Amino acid sequence: MIRRLRILASAAVLLLGVLGMQAQDTARQESRRSALQKEIAQLERQIKENASKSKNALNELTLVRKQIATRRSLVQESAREIRQLDDSIAAGQAEAERLQQKLETMEQYFRRLVRSAYKNRDARVWYSYLLSSKDLGQASRRYTYLRDLSGQMNTQGQKIKDLRAGLEENLARLASLRQEAEAVRQEHERELQGLHKEELRSDQLVTSLKKDKNLYQRQLESKRRQVEALNREIQRIIAQAIEEERKKEEAARRNKQTAGKAARPVDYKLSADFAANKGKLPWPADGPVVEGFGRHNHPVYTTLVMPANNGVNIGLSDGAQVKAVFNGEVKHVIVMPGYGRCVLVQHGSYFTFYCKLGQVNVKAGDQVGTGQVLGLVDTIDGQTQLHFEVWQEKTPENPENWLRPRP
Repeated sequence: MIRRLRILASAAVLLLGVLGMQAQDTARQESRRSALQKEIAQLERQIKENASKSKNALNELTLVRKQIATRRSLVQESAREIRQLDDSIAAGQAEAERLQQKLETMEQYFRRLVRSAYKNRDARVWYSYLLSSKDLGQASRRYTYLRDLSGQMNTQGQKIKDLRAGLEENLARLASLRQEAEAVRQEHERELQGLHKEELRSDQLVTSLKKDKNLYQRQLESKRRQVEALNREIQRIIAQAIEEERKKEEAARRNKQTAGKAARPVDYKLSADFAANKGKLPWPADGPVVEGFGRHNHPVYTTLVMPANNGVNIGLSDGAQVKAVFNGEVKHVIVMPGYGRCVLVQHGSYFTFYCKLGQVNVKAGDQVGTGQVLGLVDTIDGQTQLHFEVWQEKTPENPENWLRPRP
């Protein structure tokens, strides 16, 4: 019987472990779902701001398509959560039924044991049992068994009570999981309805945009000139910063007495610290990426190639704070057509660039720390976005590879 109780206890522990892991996974899914819902809400605000400020259908289409992609991720997340909840409920229910069957078997066995002890409660029976022993060793063992029998029955009875209480608790947890699954199903249906509406809005915008291809070709050419001008300026000021530091080191070499005190072309420790934090840097602002790194085709005229994006565009609300992603020195604050005010921060041999700011809180030469507010984002051409770039010396890199993953 003790062996059976141990098996039953192990099964109960296993069920508790399964339910505990399910609770942890559900918490992670809830965090992911909340992040996606937050991103959708941010995009919806930006769509409304775009409609009220610029009436720019292309900007709106970009935001709506990003919202659709996010909504699809949310739909997939909720569908996956429903499947996992259903699987956990089925597994938990099956395990609970097995526990119930074992518990009933143990209770029947325990009742027979109690009845047997009751029928043989006459002390003469116990004396006969002891006196019939073959030798003193057997008599001693029988005496110990009889002496401990009452205590064992009490202990085993308490174990059965505890296991029953644990089983009832597990069944209550299963009921809670069922309620949670139903709530997720209802939310899933609402998400599907929202996705359908957004897809319809996207189709309407595409129809509107297709009416004037020449207009968007002109806008694309204007945008290309702005991007090329920005890229040339970034390359120029980075090359200038590197050249200035190189000259300082050459001057230091010519004067051996001051070589140890002269500035170096690159702060190697800062460079190493920055590189060591690849994939861990904080985001410069809290918002969704509406345009990623690299080249992209026009969202409507797919044969038209958009200018290469050397960074990412992060959708924000008007006036949102923009923060430095790492310790460094402000090298330049410039103004560029289509990009507003831009701040370049040097981190040894790495550079980060923050564009489309309205208000700037820093100036060239300032030392800034991680998380320090550099300025506030502005609305330019109907878009309220931060343009953010990361360069390793003269080479642009995908900022999303450097920033910490989002939930």
